[in-house]
Amino acid sequence: MTQGRPLLNPRLAEFGTTIFAEMSALAVRTGSINLGQGFPDTDGPEEIREAAVRALRAGHGNQYPPGPGVPELRSAIADHQRRFYDLDVDPDTDVLVTAGATEAIAATMLALLEPGDEVIAFEPFYDSYAACIAMAGAKRVPLTLRAPSFRPDLDELRSRITPRTRLLLLNTPHNPTGMVLTAEEQSAIAALAVEHDLLVVTDEVYEHLVYEGAHRPIAALPGMRERTVSISSAGKTFSYTGWKVGWVTADASLVAAVRTAKQYLTYVSAGPFQYAIAEALRLPDTYFDSFRADLRRKRDLLGDGLRAAGFEVYEPQGTYFITTDISPFGEKDAYAFCRTLPERCGVVAVPNSVFYDAPDAGRSQVRFTFCKRDDVLQEAVGRLRRLTS
Repeated sequence: MTQGRPLLNPRLAEFGTTIFAEMSALAVRTGSINLGQGFPDTDGPEEIREAAVRALRAGHGNQYPPGPGVPELRSAIADHQRRFYDLDVDPDTDVLVTAGATEAIAATMLALLEPGDEVIAFEPFYDSYAACIAMAGAKRVPLTLRAPSFRPDLDELRSRITPRTRLLLLNTPHNPTGMVLTAEEQSAIAALAVEHDLLVVTDEVYEHLVYEGAHRPIAALPGMRERTVSISSAGKTFSYTGWKVGWVTADASLVAAVRTAKQYLTYVSAGPFQYAIAEALRLPDTYFDSFRADLRRKRDLLGDGLRAAGFEVYEPQGTYFITTDISPFGEKDAYAFCRTLPERCGVVAVPNSVFYDAPDAGRSQVRFTFCKRDDVLQEAVGRLRRLTS
């Protein structure tokens, strides 16, 4: 305490240590298989790692890169948006490179929100959303996605819009549920945004990991380009999560606003890796197709194993996470279940309840990741079967 005041900003007092840090530390301490935090246990394409090595040796990015990102990467991001989504993006004005999607979300919230603004976000939500909204002094308003389909209730969304609503924060493909918005849902959400003159921020980091349906940026819909900030990153698509290379694409005025906040966060980051990701984004379609097919196969491997172990499994349409329900075990508290799971069978997972403002909606839900080697998934499935043996 200092002068009778708490050291931590009260806006952040509710957050503490992230669930991912807590569960990953539990995995290390118990020697368990970590199916909690979403990072692969193998590196991405060798040619992309070598591209980073070449950049390091050539002195590309070893000093401060340009604030908006190196031109090569900004150009590659613009080409990616055109190639996959037929979106015209100016690499000089409409692209901003960030330290992963997490910084992009933080900078966007800080730039676009004022104290008292309301932000509607899908619940369960990635934990940094709540923290970033709080840091901006705004209020989060959850739109709860409910099992088994986790589809957004569009009538409920309309009812939650008030005169203080400033922004819709969307995540599709959705972490942790794996829900992917349909074209009809996106059109309805876009119509509401236009009707109420709302900003829209979309977290699209799993854009290339869709197994049913298709990903389409909401920015491509009529009336949305000038009000949408699209966020993505390289970590999930290329399996180099530690490089922390993310980006924002938006209308030039929105990018300028986000850049104003971003420059006082990291200023710049990941210099040599930016050149490598520029090459990664230009990989042929066969890379993206085979990567998606491999993750779909892993999804099915783990999903089948979880069903055999006794879990109720909600099959994801995208991402590399599976949400399950532990009610078949006679248990209701996902957090308590995940705290004891390493001792019971040597596997770590994450309780979905921590991603809800109203945790009862996800009280018995547990998330597992399948972005691991086949032998690791098979070993984990074998261990989880001990729960019913």
